[in-house]
Amino acid sequence: MKKEFAVIGLGRFGGSICRALSEEGMEVMAIDTDEDKVNEFANVASHAVVGDSTDETVLKSLGIRNFDHVIVAIGDNIQASILTTLILKELGVKHITVKAQNDYHEKVLSKIGADRIVHPERDMGRRIAHKIISNNVLDYLELSDEHSIVEIVANDRLNGNSIIDLDIRAKYGINIVAVKRGKDIIVSPQANEIIQKNDILIVIGADTDINRFEKRLLGD
Repeated sequence: MKKEFAVIGLGRFGGSICRALSEEGMEVMAIDTDEDKVNEFANVASHAVVGDSTDETVLKSLGIRNFDHVIVAIGDNIQASILTTLILKELGVKHITVKAQNDYHEKVLSKIGADRIVHPERDMGRRIAHKIISNNVLDYLELSDEHSIVEIVANDRLNGNSIIDLDIRAKYGINIVAVKRGKDIIVSPQANEIIQKNDILIVIGADTDINRFEKRLLGD
């Protein structure tokens, strides 16, 4: 069964989510109060609708409670974002992700029951900062305030060593969950897997442990 998504708010963030979900073949309803934005997504989303998400009758008429996941990506109108989230909760929507503008907004969203709260600008800033600091880090995904998944390029220091030789889990408390080698990906690599230079290691762990690994093993 294909999952059905609704994206409320078609600004830069909401629009990019709408496009990405549609490209993955998902059923997406795009909703905004701005008719021009809705028209822009008419050929992208499965359905594009002009509607005020702070009006409960509008959301009911769209059958919003039947969607697997609703993303509230309303721009600068914090009041509209909060009211929309509240109505979605009351209507019994299974999963709600909301874009927060600031920490105060996040606190209110948490209290009213948003399932996931995202700060796109802040999170992107952290990812970019992490990549700038380390030459070996290709990508960085924050799992929580203290844990991340990081893509690290293997250099000469790692070349020719097996995972068990490196003893990364015992020494650093982190795990290599996959190795990308050219077009191949080795998921859950065996302990005797030999790391080659330019392999991309997908590592999961606490930020402090990942940073120790980067500095000691990959430091210039």
